[in-house]
Amino acid sequence: MLIQQQETVLPDVHGHLKVILLGTGTPRAFTGRAKSSVVVLAEGKAFLFDCGGAVVDQLIKAGVMPQRISDVFFTHHHSDHNSGFFDVFISSWRTHVVPGRVFEGRTVPMNVYGPTTTRDIIGKMRDSFDFDASLRVSYNLSANDGAKIQYFERNEGVVYDEAGVRITAFEVDHRPVYPALAYKIEYNGKSVVISGDTVPVADMVKYSKGADLLIHESYNKAWLDSLIAEFPEQAQSLSNPAKYHSTTLEVAELARQAEVPHLVLTHHIPAPYPTEEAEAAYTGGMRDIYTGKITMGRDLMAFQL
Repeated sequence: MLIQQQETVLPDVHGHLKVILLGTGTPRAFTGRAKSSVVVLAEGKAFLFDCGGAVVDQLIKAGVMPQRISDVFFTHHHSDHNSGFFDVFISSWRTHVVPGRVFEGRTVPMNVYGPTTTRDIIGKMRDSFDFDASLRVSYNLSANDGAKIQYFERNEGVVYDEAGVRITAFEVDHRPVYPALAYKIEYNGKSVVISGDTVPVADMVKYSKGADLLIHESYNKAWLDSLIAEFPEQAQSLSNPAKYHSTTLEVAELARQAEVPHLVLTHHIPAPYPTEEAEAAYTGGMRDIYTGKITMGRDLMAFQL
């Protein structure tokens, strides 16, 4: 019997905070860039921040089986941040068996954290696949509790504090999407801040002070201006990112003020080719502002703190 091999499951390194970029793309489809998602590994647990399309495939490629996911944190509810939730919910719940290995499915409710719009939006998603979930329980004998969701809605403050892992939410500005959040994850003296989507806000500096890693969205203004000049009929849709995102230079200034040692860019607009030349052009001018380490995020990049 031939069964396709699973991706290698990467072990967590005890005492370390591990961060993996699952998707560094945007709502627009790009080759090699999945939609927004980050998984953080700490204290033997896997915490998922946003779950855009293809997130389950990306988890497996990263060596993190979806059955490990029982905690999902949403920054906001644009489709490129939540459209993969159905697959995460079902895949984490279903036990998976391959020769020599069993990946036990989630037997407890999915814990879903996010802004105060979360229960309404994700609850409707959950209702839409109730037919499927009911069959999983009655026919496939999946754990009944695994079909449930527990919601934790909070726009500001500590949203998770267990076994030495502390996760704090704070509001950002992604209007007309409101509310929208960023998260700070702390574990064993190390910390990472994940910005979500936002224009520059003072709290990003406040919460990033002392962090080891800042993962921040960005767009390249010169590149967008060039596209608008080339395709004037697309001017409105191409100029929209400037209304609720941060330029590369603005992010560099935030990182400088926060004095973070390492800045990782994600949610690239427009997405550059994953080459040193293209990425250097995308980050042009940032090093005149911020002298720390700058990394252009690529899908499946991992950072161990």
